[in-house]
Amino acid sequence: MKWSSRIAVTALLAAAGMLAHAATFAAESYPTRPVRFVVGFPPVGSIDTIARIVGQKLTETWGQQVVIDNRPGAAGNIAAELVARATPDGYTLLLASPGPLTITPNLKRYMSFDPEKDFAPLTLVATTTAVLLTLPSGPASVKDLIELAKAKPGRLNYASSGYGSSNHLAAELFKIMAGVNIVHVPYKGAGQVMPLLSGEVQITFSPIIPALPHLRSGKFRAIGVTSGKRTLAAPDIPTIAESGLPDYEINSWYGIVAPAHIPRSVLDKLSDALISIIRAQDVHERLVREGADPVASTPAEFAAHLRAERAKWAKLVKAAQLKIE
Repeated sequence: MKWSSRIAVTALLAAAGMLAHAATFAAESYPTRPVRFVVGFPPVGSIDTIARIVGQKLTETWGQQVVIDNRPGAAGNIAAELVARATPDGYTLLLASPGPLTITPNLKRYMSFDPEKDFAPLTLVATTTAVLLTLPSGPASVKDLIELAKAKPGRLNYASSGYGSSNHLAAELFKIMAGVNIVHVPYKGAGQVMPLLSGEVQITFSPIIPALPHLRSGKFRAIGVTSGKRTLAAPDIPTIAESGLPDYEINSWYGIVAPAHIPRSVLDKLSDALISIIRAQDVHERLVREGADPVASTPAEFAAHLRAERAKWAKLVKAAQLKIE
C-alpha cells in the first residue's frame, strides 16, 4: 500500500473513531436542554392526558423540562409534519395516534411527509378504545341503536374529531357491518363529546378517556366499547361485538416517535427511559385509570405494529370508499 493510501485510511479510521466517540458522548450527556413533546390535538382529551403523564415522568427522570407543545389541526397531521421536519437530535418528539401515521396515508394520494420513512419509532405507550355514546334518553343498547337507525335512515347524526380520525373510521365500520345509514358530522380536535351533550348529534364514538367523567356523572350512556375485549378502565361496559354486532373491533393506540435518522445511541437511551417509565407501577396504574392499557414496546415491536396498522386501515378505507383529495 502506498504511503498516501495509508495516510488516507488512517484519516478515515480516525474520523470514524471521532464520530463514534461523539455519538457516545451525545447519548451520555442527552438531554442537556428542554425536550419538546409535540401533540397534534388541543390541551384536552385523551392524547394530551397521555402526553402529560409521560412528559412529567421524563422531566423527573432527566432533570430537564419536557415541554408539551399542542399543535392541533388536520387530524394530527400538522404536528406530524412539524416533527418529521425537525432536527433528528432527540429534542423533538411526537406522541402519535393512528391518524397521521397509519390512517391518513390510506386516504390521501399526496402527503407532505412520509409516514414510514420520516419517523423513528420509539415505543408503543398504550392501546385504548373508543366508546359508543348516546344520551340517557337514547338507545339503551347496540341492538336498539341499529333498530332505530334502520327505522330512520339518514336521520341520525354522529360526531367525530375530524374526517379520517380513528373515531370516524370506527363509525364507518359500524355503518358497514350494521347496514345502517347514519350521517357524519366532523368537529375539530377532540370536540365530538360536546355536540352530543347539546343534542346536535345523537351518537358519537369518543375516546374513552374524555368520556369517563361524563359517564360517571350520568350525562351520557355507554352502550359499547370498540375494542375486542372490555377495557380495564371500565370493565362494566360491554364490547360492541358482544352487545349486538358480532366480530366488530376497532382498537386505537398512542405511541412515541422521533424524526428519522436520530443517532442510534440517543434513540436507545430514549426508548429505555420510556419503557422504564411506562412499566413503573404508578404510571401503569394512572394510565389504566385514564382508560389506556399500557404496552411499553421496543422500537422494533412498535415498527411492526405500525406496519400492521397501515394494512388494517387500508382495508377499512377501501371498504368504506373514503378518500381525501
